[in-house]
Amino acid sequence: MFDHEDRLGPLDSSVSLDDKVRTIHAALRERFPFIQRIAAAVFDPETETLKTFLFTGEEDSPLTHYSAKLDDAPSLREIVEKGRPRVVNDLAIFSGGRHEHTRRVGAEGYRASYTMPMYHQGRLFGFIFFNSYDTECFNEETLRQIDPFGHLIALTIINDLTSLHTLLATVKAARVMAHARDGETGSHLDRMSRFARVIAEAVTDLYDELTDEYIEKIFIFSPLHDIGKIAIPDRVLLKPGKLDPDEEALMRTHPIRGRELIDQMLTQFHMGPMQGSDILRNIALFHHEAIDGTGYPHGRAGMDIPIEARIVAVADIFDALTSRRPYKPAWTNDDAFALLRQLAGKKLDENCVNALIDNRETIEAIQQQFQENIMG
Repeated sequence: MFDHEDRLGPLDSSVSLDDKVRTIHAALRERFPFIQRIAAAVFDPETETLKTFLFTGEEDSPLTHYSAKLDDAPSLREIVEKGRPRVVNDLAIFSGGRHEHTRRVGAEGYRASYTMPMYHQGRLFGFIFFNSYDTECFNEETLRQIDPFGHLIALTIINDLTSLHTLLATVKAARVMAHARDGETGSHLDRMSRFARVIAEAVTDLYDELTDEYIEKIFIFSPLHDIGKIAIPDRVLLKPGKLDPDEEALMRTHPIRGRELIDQMLTQFHMGPMQGSDILRNIALFHHEAIDGTGYPHGRAGMDIPIEARIVAVADIFDALTSRRPYKPAWTNDDAFALLRQLAGKKLDENCVNALIDNRETIEAIQQQFQENIMG
């Protein structure tokens, strides 16, 4: 009676999103072994940018840690405009393509592709790519059978990320109240979260854990680094002058309070074992730790500080320096870079500092797009 094995059973467990997509891919390949690769890219509507997110396959992905404007990918833009998936049964037609993503996929030897757009509540969420080393393999009958798997993959990805965004929206609502108290703005969080992404993408060769999915979660969670300030009294948080020792000690509790608030939120949303929740916890708890061990709340040092917290620390300090505050003018980028260099290897992770400085053009484009305004 119980001989049948449900090949998609792992989708009901708490395994990672990557493992769930691999489970779907394995089930699909039992029927269509020529589908050697499945990949997904997610869409950032604020910057009109597509970002590689995950992939499954026998070989390394030809596209990781890659992003591009949707307008710079006319074949994908056409999919959105037509509102239909696209079949290319011989990728040789793109052999003269100018775009990096086209060249990379072709260089890996893939000969055919099927691309499905992902939508959530009528809005573009990203794309799913099915690739094969064979030509002429995506016929109409095959596509009819692949489509349900594609939608299952889309729903799995969307469910994972929208759960994070639901949590994020709730915590951001609380954070808005803190903004009204501590003077930080939404633009600051827009900028520093994108600075964090730039840093993370630039140091991937040094840290194996920094997959595209991991980086996306750093980007999503980094605006919540100071959520614990909600628990700090106004008399301390809003004090215009220097804090006395007791007030400083109280202020230094905000990372612990932030971790506690996040744990409460995760429990309330029944998301305690959520994949990636440790990234969120680590960002809240450890973003004020210092490489030399002089930070707080636990005095961790060096590699004992999680990489996501080291990344967020650099992004946050840089934007704080280059932003105008009631108590100080905005620093120039040159002055901020000079201070970061002084702090590198002492208070801040040197690799993360160098990653930020080495990507100055991208950093300045973010600053230009997300400028302060009268509403903050």
